[in-house]
Amino acid sequence: MFRVIAAQLKKHPSLAPLFLFCGGGGLAAGLYLMRLALFNPDVSWDRKNNPEPWNKLEPTDQYKVRCKTASSLGWVPIVL
Repeated sequence: MFRVIAAQLKKHPSLAPLFLFCGGGGLAAGLYLMRLALFNPDVSWDRKNNPEPWNKLEPTDQYKVRCKTASSLGWVPIVL
Protein backbone atom coordinates (compact mmCIF):
# COMPACT_ATOMS: atom_id res chain seq x y z
CA MET A 1 0.00 0.00 0.00
CA PHE A 2 2.85 2.38 0.80
CA ARG A 3 4.42 1.58 -2.58
CA VAL A 4 1.23 2.68 -4.32
CA ILE A 5 1.16 5.92 -2.33
CA ALA A 6 4.84 6.55 -3.05
CA ALA A 7 4.30 5.88 -6.76
CA GLN A 8 1.34 8.27 -6.84
CA LEU A 9 3.39 10.96 -5.06
CA LYS A 10 6.18 10.58 -7.61
CA LYS A 11 3.75 10.92 -10.51
CA HIS A 12 1.60 13.66 -8.96
CA PRO A 13 3.47 15.67 -6.28
CA SER A 14 0.46 17.92 -5.79
CA LEU A 15 -1.26 15.03 -3.98
CA ALA A 16 1.18 15.27 -1.04
CA PRO A 17 -1.00 17.67 1.02
CA LEU A 18 -4.00 15.43 0.45
CA PHE A 19 -2.19 12.35 1.77
CA LEU A 20 -0.74 14.39 4.63
CA PHE A 21 -4.06 15.78 5.82
CA CYS A 22 -5.92 12.47 5.38
CA GLY A 23 -3.23 10.64 7.32
CA GLY A 24 -3.20 13.30 10.03
CA GLY A 25 -7.00 13.19 10.31
CA GLY A 26 -6.96 9.41 10.64
CA LEU A 27 -4.25 9.60 13.29
CA ALA A 28 -6.14 12.28 15.22
CA ALA A 29 -9.35 10.21 15.11
CA GLY A 30 -7.50 7.13 16.36
CA LEU A 31 -5.89 9.08 19.22
CA TYR A 32 -9.26 10.55 20.18
CA LEU A 33 -10.84 7.09 20.31
CA MET A 34 -7.96 5.85 22.46
CA ARG A 35 -8.44 8.80 24.82
CA LEU A 36 -12.16 8.05 25.12
CA ALA A 37 -11.54 4.35 25.72
CA LEU A 38 -8.79 4.79 28.30
CA PHE A 39 -9.68 7.91 30.27
CA ASN A 40 -13.48 8.04 30.15
CA PRO A 41 -15.04 7.05 33.49
CA ASP A 42 -18.00 5.44 31.71
CA VAL A 43 -15.78 2.69 30.31
CA SER A 44 -14.80 -0.24 32.52
CA TRP A 45 -12.07 -2.53 31.15
CA ASP A 46 -11.41 -4.44 34.40
CA ARG A 47 -14.39 -6.73 35.00
CA LYS A 48 -12.71 -8.97 37.58
CA ASN A 49 -11.64 -6.36 40.15
CA ASN A 50 -14.31 -3.73 39.51
CA PRO A 51 -17.33 -5.20 37.68
CA GLU A 52 -19.69 -2.37 38.68
CA PRO A 53 -17.70 0.87 39.03
CA TRP A 54 -20.82 2.98 39.53
CA ASN A 55 -21.35 1.33 42.94
CA LYS A 56 -18.10 2.82 44.27
CA LEU A 57 -19.18 6.44 43.87
CA GLU A 58 -19.02 8.51 47.04
CA PRO A 59 -21.98 10.65 48.11
CA THR A 60 -19.83 13.73 47.53
CA ASP A 61 -18.91 12.78 43.93
CA GLN A 62 -20.61 14.77 41.20
CA TYR A 63 -22.21 12.86 38.35
CA LYS A 64 -24.93 13.58 35.84
CA VAL A 65 -28.29 11.90 35.56
CA ARG A 66 -30.34 12.41 32.43
CA CYS A 67 -34.09 12.42 32.61
CA LYS A 68 -36.79 13.29 30.10
CA THR A 69 -38.69 16.45 30.98
CA ALA A 70 -41.76 18.00 29.46
CA SER A 71 -39.81 21.06 28.41
CA SER A 72 -39.19 21.87 24.80
CA LEU A 73 -35.44 21.34 25.32
CA GLY A 74 -35.77 17.57 25.34
CA TRP A 75 -33.12 15.79 27.43
CA VAL A 76 -31.84 17.99 30.24
CA PRO A 77 -28.89 16.91 32.43
CA ILE A 78 -29.44 17.12 36.16
CA VAL A 79 -26.35 17.43 38.36
CA LEU A 80 -26.70 15.68 41.71
